[in-house]
Amino acid sequence: MLDRFKVPKEDQIVITEESLRRTVTAIFEKMGLVPEDAANGADVLVTADLRGVETHGVSNKMADYVGLYTDGSLNPRPDWRIERESPGTAVIDGDHGLGIIIGSKAMDIAIEKARKVGVGIVTVHNSGHLGAVGHFAMQAAEADMVGMCGTATGASILPTFGAETRMGTNPISIAAPAREEPPLLFDAATSAIAGNKFRLAARVGADLLPGWISSKDGTPIMEPTQPPSAGEYHMLPLGGIREQGSHKGFGFALMVETLATMLSGVLPSMVNPSALARHYFAAYDIAQFTEVATFKANMDQMLRTLRDTKPAPGHDRVLYPGLAESEEELVRHANGIPLHREVVDWFDDLCSELTAPSLVRA
Repeated sequence: MLDRFKVPKEDQIVITEESLRRTVTAIFEKMGLVPEDAANGADVLVTADLRGVETHGVSNKMADYVGLYTDGSLNPRPDWRIERESPGTAVIDGDHGLGIIIGSKAMDIAIEKARKVGVGIVTVHNSGHLGAVGHFAMQAAEADMVGMCGTATGASILPTFGAETRMGTNPISIAAPAREEPPLLFDAATSAIAGNKFRLAARVGADLLPGWISSKDGTPIMEPTQPPSAGEYHMLPLGGIREQGSHKGFGFALMVETLATMLSGVLPSMVNPSALARHYFAAYDIAQFTEVATFKANMDQMLRTLRDTKPAPGHDRVLYPGLAESEEELVRHANGIPLHREVVDWFDDLCSELTAPSLVRA
């Protein structure tokens, strides 16, 4: 994550990983989730924080989820069901369940199918927010598979040359295991900036960079700007403007929409504004393509070659996708997770209200 979005040292309160997991799990249980689902939801959020992906950790998402459970928008005990199924595919109706919890179940099904027929693909509709899509791609990588995951969200992004929002941030991810190197994990929104970063920018007082957003009439804003008020801007696709490749971000967003929405047999948010999130999970069983040991050894060679690339002037090293996050995870496992004091205050208030266990400072 860019330094501009990180919590300033003076605003950090470091929390133990064990405490954060315990507290988040307890809050989910207070929202009506069964213990297993509560623990799975906590794992998705805390893992994001461990890897330094604060946009999709507790800082940005826990308050949202609590609000959605409280007002009845999310179903704490969804009766999700498989609508269509084949040996290698399935389509799931999520029954308004939170995506970060249904997601692990959907990827488990994809992995099980991949073990039988080589590839497993599962789509989910009628579901809540999926969180960090890389979490579910890594779920497959940990099972010696190549994992992919994407999610199509509400219409918040302009198409290239457009003045009306049509796609979501529609992130997509791929993960693959190695033997000695940290795994490859690419996880990125198809918008110029992930939507959750606006909240981080406002919290830490960071500017938005040129080409991230547009004015209300669709004109890209090409100078640094403070985060505008809600409703006073539109978000741009990856690339920002056509000359910098926004048509590619536009196309990637439609790719996710096709895989997650169209293969679920439902309409996208641009056509049906009431549509909930739609998700795509894929697992490729490495053993049915090549020897797992060969694959991992080859991955090691590729990833080491990337890591050993001579850096350009002014840069210390080349980072392949997932390397920095793996390194950060080791540090935070050992030292705790830094949260903004505003976030810790919110947790303290909620834990007092719900009689849930409080966060413990590291």
